[in-house]
Amino acid sequence: METLPKVLTKLRPRILTIRKRRVMLDAQLAELYGVTPKRLREQVRRNRERFPDDFMFQLTVEEAERVVPQNAAPSWRSVLGGHLPFVFTQEGIAMLSGVLRSLRAVRANIEIMRAFVYAKTRERWRTAALTRLEE
Repeated sequence: METLPKVLTKLRPRILTIRKRRVMLDAQLAELYGVTPKRLREQVRRNRERFPDDFMFQLTVEEAERVVPQNAAPSWRSVLGGHLPFVFTQEGIAMLSGVLRSLRAVRANIEIMRAFVYAKTRERWRTAALTRLEE
């Protein structure tokens, strides 16, 4: 297994801030879990009660267009599989481990949780340092 800094280096760019929430795209999570985005969405639909709106939400067209850089592809549809993507908060990602039960999904989930916790810790540290500087 890779060291935490190596994993974080790979995961950090995948954690986005949308609607003031830290989230990850369904297609990126599917890749990490070793399933297709279609399979991930099927499992979520079958277990919708596990994913309230504060755990997962679907992007608008405008949000999807901002997520995919203009130079990455002709359109977000080709990059994101033709569907408006779902994004998952840390809590939603934790719930995914209950519906995607492969060993790879469990391991990926652990590393993703560590990345979210690390990001929150760094943000708190930065905020505390800025507060001290302002005093």
